[in-house]
Amino acid sequence: MLLLCYPKCSTCKKAKKWLDDNNVEYTERDIALENPSFDELKAWYEKSGLPLKRFFNTSGMIYREMSLKDKLPEMSEQEQLELLSTNGMLVKRPLVITDDAVLTGFRVKEWEEKLL
Repeated sequence: MLLLCYPKCSTCKKAKKWLDDNNVEYTERDIALENPSFDELKAWYEKSGLPLKRFFNTSGMIYREMSLKDKLPEMSEQEQLELLSTNGMLVKRPLVITDDAVLTGFRVKEWEEKLL
């Protein structure tokens, strides 16, 4: 299992503690230092069945600075994935990738269902 997170993010810290407390093994990747590539994001998006907007960190500063709330609806899927691949801080975190699931954000109930 791959966990993409930002070490300074309080939600990511809670997620890691939850994983550790539940003895879930994972490989951690700093999303700011090693941004997901376009191909990774495309594969994860297709695998997830989630709307592409769920992959954006809508509460992040960069999202707000770029006025993405207004721009995303007019952008193609390709353009959105390309934008996400430019900066890890645009990507919703934590992001969990397993063999059969992709989870965006930390919601305990969802994590219990998919990871335990």
